[in-house]
Amino acid sequence: MTDTTLAPAASRSRSLPRINGRAIVMTLYLLFLLLPIYWLLNMSLKTNTEILGDFTLWPRNLTFANYATILTDPSWYTGYINSLIYVVMNTVISLTVALPAAYAFSRYHFMGDKHLFFWLLTNRMAPPAVFALPFFQLYSSIGLFDTHIAVALAHCLFNVPLAVWILEGFMRGVPKEIDETAYIDGYSFAGFFVKIFMPLISSGIGVAAFFCFMFSWVELLLSRTLTTVDAKPIAATMTRTVSASGLDWGVLAAAGVLTIIPGALVIWFVRNYIAKGFALGRV
Repeated sequence: MTDTTLAPAASRSRSLPRINGRAIVMTLYLLFLLLPIYWLLNMSLKTNTEILGDFTLWPRNLTFANYATILTDPSWYTGYINSLIYVVMNTVISLTVALPAAYAFSRYHFMGDKHLFFWLLTNRMAPPAVFALPFFQLYSSIGLFDTHIAVALAHCLFNVPLAVWILEGFMRGVPKEIDETAYIDGYSFAGFFVKIFMPLISSGIGVAAFFCFMFSWVELLLSRTLTTVDAKPIAATMTRTVSASGLDWGVLAAAGVLTIIPGALVIWFVRNYIAKGFALGRV
């Protein structure tokens, strides 16, 4: 009698779905991360009256006027153009300088190589505020103030050491025998480096380009200090936008949403390279 009554209860307990604690924690974590982005998008589709009025989880009167202001007002959309110009310039310059430097650190041993490598990283450890005044005085003296190349070169102080550190780890994982075999086959150093070596470390180049792009895109202090009108980035435009009636919260929210898009696109295109970098333990 006891076995007969316990069997259905045991079968019912086995049929109940199990609660996956990890999935619940991950879901709550993702919701926590996406909440600010959702709220920014929510504000960008509202009027200032609704934003400053009642608390609403979604727009009651949906409007795209804030985005129309961003895309039609030159004082706004030129900020995005300026940011993209100096960010792309910085990424290209940083990778061009970091690739041969990282190759030298990974393949050759010379006096003070470890000290020099550590010194490169110390530049990355310093806050940008330390270099804001020297860059301002230098660029004002040589006529580079308020230019795209000025911001791009200033960001190289931080991005080149980071790119060298990332690329050196990937290059050290490539056997030196490949270099010797290429030289025996008649390749010059430039031909070997471009045609053979760079494809082998393409994931490292993608990871380094991603970090250079993202740092230069989100950095505010140097880009704001070294520009006024002609090369003013979107981040500086957002911080200086105050009218007589106060802040235009809807336009600022729309600008914030549009600022996220380039970074999201970069992450989408280099996501496989970043995954390889974490798998290889180089990031």
